[in-house]
Amino acid sequence: MNTQPHHSSPDSPQDGGWFPISIRLSGARVLLVGGGEIAVNKGRLLLDHGARIDVLAEKLHPVVQGWVENDRVRHVGERADEAVLRRLLPGCRLVYAATDSRDTNRQVAALADELNIPVCAVDDPGPSSFITPAQVRRGMVRVAVSTGGAAPVLARRLREQIETLLPEGTGRLAAYMQSRRALVSGRYPNVQDRKRIWEDFLDGPGAEAARSGDESRADARLEALLDGERSKSGEVWLVGAGPGDPDLLTLKALHLMQNADSVLYDNLVSPALLDMVRRDAELVFVGKQRDRHALPQDEINREMVRRAQAGERVLRLKGGDPFIFGRGGEEIEALVEAGVAFRLVPGISAANGCAAYSGIPLTHRDCAQACLFVTGHAKADGVLDLPWDDMADRRQTVVIYMGISTLPQLAAGLLGKGLPADWPVAIVERGTQPRQRVFTGTLSTIAQQAAEAQVKSPALVIVGQVVQHRVVSP
Repeated sequence: MNTQPHHSSPDSPQDGGWFPISIRLSGARVLLVGGGEIAVNKGRLLLDHGARIDVLAEKLHPVVQGWVENDRVRHVGERADEAVLRRLLPGCRLVYAATDSRDTNRQVAALADELNIPVCAVDDPGPSSFITPAQVRRGMVRVAVSTGGAAPVLARRLREQIETLLPEGTGRLAAYMQSRRALVSGRYPNVQDRKRIWEDFLDGPGAEAARSGDESRADARLEALLDGERSKSGEVWLVGAGPGDPDLLTLKALHLMQNADSVLYDNLVSPALLDMVRRDAELVFVGKQRDRHALPQDEINREMVRRAQAGERVLRLKGGDPFIFGRGGEEIEALVEAGVAFRLVPGISAANGCAAYSGIPLTHRDCAQACLFVTGHAKADGVLDLPWDDMADRRQTVVIYMGISTLPQLAAGLLGKGLPADWPVAIVERGTQPRQRVFTGTLSTIAQQAAEAQVKSPALVIVGQVVQHRVVSP
């Protein structure tokens, strides 16, 4: 358990007198004074570290009561008076004063300090001889964040940010490396040689295999490194960046963004998302915009293959989800044909994100039992080749990607298939982003509304009765 002992003046925890240590609590006796919500939080932490907990409290939170009934903790008394404390404190490894009374907590702290037992008065660093930092745990990997007791809420917020940076499989990776240490040490007695091997392992596909629990693939990579293979194997990561809001990134996407050597991105990836990419990664714009292609698709495919074969970890970052009108299928086929290893990470689609952020349900029990995704992008001759009969089904929602430039044709086509002129339509421009705009209208009005508002891509068109169920938070 990571704690920080206090050896500075009582009221100055931020003056540099704190230093981190690690205390082994497995099987150790800990006195927890208090049985409320604060005690629950500390109790969970202590149980997680294998401590033997004695609880001194008059009233027990239902969670604490459950621990007592299941013999996970002992209820040793109700009143935290001096006589009881002097009987219970000897033999304790740590003491937590976690009542709702600051005076009681300070009384407990004073007695513990007199007996030279480390004590934490929760949210009161002055009388505490140690504090408990906010912790991130991934198996045997622990990261502790502390402000020296000055701002515990800030420490918790920082912990939340760190949570997003550590993949869930980090603990499995650490356990794997621990289990193979003897193997590597036996083959390479020199410390620097071992260091290089483990660095190459962590920078390559072996680490990801270990994180996912695929030990056979991890072993294959480690054996190759032990046999003297130093060149890194290239790989392509096809990742969905979501509809625009950086907070909608998946944890897997963020992890890969921070480990890529190069990033091939399109125009739907916002600058805020690119700011989250590893600083020394090479950023290559390959985006496609209407009537202007930075790179044709065949050249994008060749560039991915070229970089991967040169040993790079290539991140192909695409807006939304790569497999929903993102041509991800074509890119994967090119990688398979070239024999390049790849990984796929789905993203929140534009349809899901834009609908949610605009308050429009894509399905609704009363009016839409299905949802159809189509692209409004016209062919080279300007013709819209769409499943018009399917789109005119009144029992569903139709979501149209890339439909702003052809919106008059789309509306006319749906009207021609029998949908009424007052059929609801919405446009979500720059969905999920700070400058998002939402327009609602009908098939007879929406094209004119879009023209007058000068709606630009990226924008999504939602057609169906669900538009009338739009809700906006007050």
